Amino acid sequence: MWTPEGPLQRLDAWHAELTRLRRDLHAHPELGFQEQRTAELVAGQLRAYGVDEVHRGIGGTGVVGVIHGRQAQPAPAPQEPPGMAAEAWPRAVGLRADMDALPMHEENEQPWRSTRPGVMHACGHDGHTVMLLGAARYLAASRAFSGRVHCIFQPAEEGLGGARAMIDDGLFARFPTDWMFGMHNWPQLPAGRIGLAPGAMMAAADRITIHISGSGGHGAHPHLAVDPVLVAGHMITAVQTLVARDVDPAQHAVVSLCAMQAGDLGAMSVIPRRVSLVGTVRSFRADVQQALQARLGPLVQSVALAFGAQAELVYERVYPATINTPHVAYHAAQVAAELVGDAAVVRDLPPSMGAEDFSFMLQAVPGAYLRLGTGTGGGAQLHSPRFDFNDAVLPLGAALYARLAERALSQPRVQML
Repeated sequence: MWTPEGPLQRLDAWHAELTRLRRDLHAHPELGFQEQRTAELVAGQLRAYGVDEVHRGIGGTGVVGVIHGRQAQPAPAPQEPPGMAAEAWPRAVGLRADMDALPMHEENEQPWRSTRPGVMHACGHDGHTVMLLGAARYLAASRAFSGRVHCIFQPAEEGLGGARAMIDDGLFARFPTDWMFGMHNWPQLPAGRIGLAPGAMMAAADRITIHISGSGGHGAHPHLAVDPVLVAGHMITAVQTLVARDVDPAQHAVVSLCAMQAGDLGAMSVIPRRVSLVGTVRSFRADVQQALQARLGPLVQSVALAFGAQAELVYERVYPATINTPHVAYHAAQVAAELVGDAAVVRDLPPSMGAEDFSFMLQAVPGAYLRLGTGTGGGAQLHSPRFDFNDAVLPLGAALYARLAERALSQPRVQML
């Protein structure tokens, strides 16, 4: 029997069950677009919770649960975002959690450590999935809102673009959504704190590959060859001038060349014919991104030409920047303050140069991306082989998901004639 408790109180009562589910997922991680067991578990839980519709196979292994509200009269709500008309409140809200693990071997010893060698939940997506399941359970029981909530369980966030795959597979055509919310656990924030910003949250991530062609030869006779290793050394240095001299100092950007493949370590006196460099470009603004891409090609080619070599640049835009919609971020901050108090909400969180494919959803739908503090305090950070999600924050994360939707869908609206 449903009792009218708030989401955090109710979810606290389900903490043990949420923890069991999270640890089960942690023990059985799956890589992007391979989340068959995870999707089956998610779909089964959604049905058990009484979610109205459960759809599978969206974007590969994605799952969407649809919950219909039954509130006739909107309830009082937090302060309306500045400059937003009442009719702009959403009729359908999407909540997104990512499900995939990383191709890493876990080094933890807890009983729920990964049972699959070379695969682990090193980024906390197991926690995200369970927090959204908790929110779905609460929302399906309470239904204290009008409109619809779409609980979106996304595959393949880790570099494979699962969000884009779901969108390309008709996510928002099949489930029209007015506002989107996503979140990520953040060990750098103390447990129980919530951070966000009204604009940039994470950078665009572009991949660059540079192929340098020279002419091989003997290391004792370099004058008879065109040494691409030497060219690569100068190119690595030259590329670093782009941010220093081609980007407005008030803006943020990173260009990093992170890997080089050249020659054979067993051939000490062989100058190779070809060298490849791989790296990444990070930026927040489209004009900065465009300027860096435009400058990289001529720079790469001119450095190579100066040494009599040739170079080819392959520039790939992988993830766009994650940019929060200001009025939706304002709503999210107000809701977060309801749950944890205003002092525990960081409303101007500095953006990260990391990337997130929730950005594709924010390009399609207004929304906000939040960080939930897990406060490991000197423990393992994200993508570490010793990382583990802090189960203590599961009820708060689930309550935050639920309240973001519940509040947004409980607002007075102007009848448009």
